[in-house]
Amino acid sequence: MSENQNLLAEQRRALILDEVRRRGGVRVNELTRKLNVSDMTIRRDLDALARQGVIEKVHGGAVPVVEASTHEPGFEAKSALEPSAKEDIARAAAALAVPGSAIALSGGTTTFALARHLLDVPDLTVVTNSVRVADVFHDAQRPAGGRGARPGAATVVLTGGVRTPSDSLVGPVADRAIDSLHFDVLFLGVHGISAEAGLSTPNLAEAETNRRFVRAARRIVVVADHTKWGTVGLSSFAALEEVDTLVTDAGLAPELRAEIEEHLPGLLVAGDAPADD
Repeated sequence: MSENQNLLAEQRRALILDEVRRRGGVRVNELTRKLNVSDMTIRRDLDALARQGVIEKVHGGAVPVVEASTHEPGFEAKSALEPSAKEDIARAAAALAVPGSAIALSGGTTTFALARHLLDVPDLTVVTNSVRVADVFHDAQRPAGGRGARPGAATVVLTGGVRTPSDSLVGPVADRAIDSLHFDVLFLGVHGISAEAGLSTPNLAEAETNRRFVRAARRIVVVADHTKWGTVGLSSFAALEEVDTLVTDAGLAPELRAEIEEHLPGLLVAGDAPADD
């Protein structure tokens, strides 16, 4: 029962956030009528969204938090946002990795979660510019007792570069390394995603490194929770139409799912209940 209540709360808060962003603000009494819940429930939802830093509470309602397009939170700050959604996304995205293939993972907290699920996929060659992602595979290759790497462990290539607040390595060194490689699949984390701006980041150097990743991959899989939709960073590095599959979570509102499906061929919503036969 508690799991169902949590799921409903997450979906309700996603709808509230979408309403706030689309209209530029909402009132509590409007939300109680629209969602058919109590005034106290809406206020708790607004408190939760305010703690996540995505809305600002005002008298009688809420307005969106408008961050500077150059603002880039650190890895630890981003890790605290939507952890259950990121786990759902990571689990679903890992099923898209084929044993023995060459894959790339960009930086980010969702790709970090994905890396842990990829440990069970044998014989991968993994290229990443994320120090955190590389550490996941590196630690897994050092089993207790000091013996050699386990059979089928991933081969990991970490690019060089300048370290960003989210522990990614970007810049000319990373760009040159990626230019010489070819990937079966790129798993790409993003700061923001929208129909107009496509995929974006607040970091200019990271945008260029991500462009190189996109060009080097046969298939592009974006892993992004529902709060990333509608966020726009300083620099766009790919159009939505360049993405093959977007893996997101069940907090994404149905109307947004329909809009996304107009722009890309694959939308995988992790955590959705299976449809009845």
